[in-house]
Formats: sequence, C-alpha cells, structure tokens
Amino acid sequence: TSAARLSNPSGSARTRAISSGDADALGQHFDQTVEIAILDQDNIYNKAQAIGVIRQFFSQNTPRSFSQVHQGTSKGADSQYCIGNLNTASGTFRVYIYMKSVGGKHLIQELRFDKE
Repeated sequence: TSAARLSNPSGSARTRAISSGDADALGQHFDQTVEIAILDQDNIYNKAQAIGVIRQFFSQNTPRSFSQVHQGTSKGADSQYCIGNLNTASGTFRVYIYMKSVGGKHLIQELRFDKE
C-alpha cells in the first residue's frame, strides 16, 4: 500500500482527518458540493455546510480510530472510492468515500456513515 500512498498522498491525510475527528482537515478534500449520508439522513450540502455536518457527527460520535478496508479506482481513473471502519465512542460505522478527480486532485463527492 505504500505505492498507493505515494500516488495519492491526500489519501493518508483523509484517513488522519477521519481518525482524529478533524472536520476542517477533512473538509479541505471536499468538492464544492458533497453528498453526505449519516445513517438514514442523506443530503447534498455546499462545502461549508458539509464541514458543519461532519463536525456535528464527530462531536456526537467521538472517533477513536479509522481503518481503511478497501480502495479502488474507476476504469477511467477519474474517480476513486475508499471503504473503511470508523471506531467511535458510540460504536463502529462503515465509511464509504467517493472521490472524483477535479483539476488533478481527488475531491470527496460523497461520504456515507452506516452503523455496523
């Protein structure tokens, strides 16, 4: 996985931001609009709103650790996804991150948190 990290240095930054519950650091990787689904609530937010929603989620579910389980790229290599497990004070969530290449950066377009 070190080769994958070299080709996508922001991947480890996203992982660190989720592990530490840092909504602002994670928000640096958001596109201008982001679809966020937390349990059964699913909405599309602008970047600033999305950071607020994630901040509130992290305050209610204090992250302890995040481990990436799977990562993949679309055939055209213009989008990537990452699936991981977020261990929080209130339980474990399965996290799905969908990113699209925008101006040479992989920006988060969709973020889902499902209870394990």
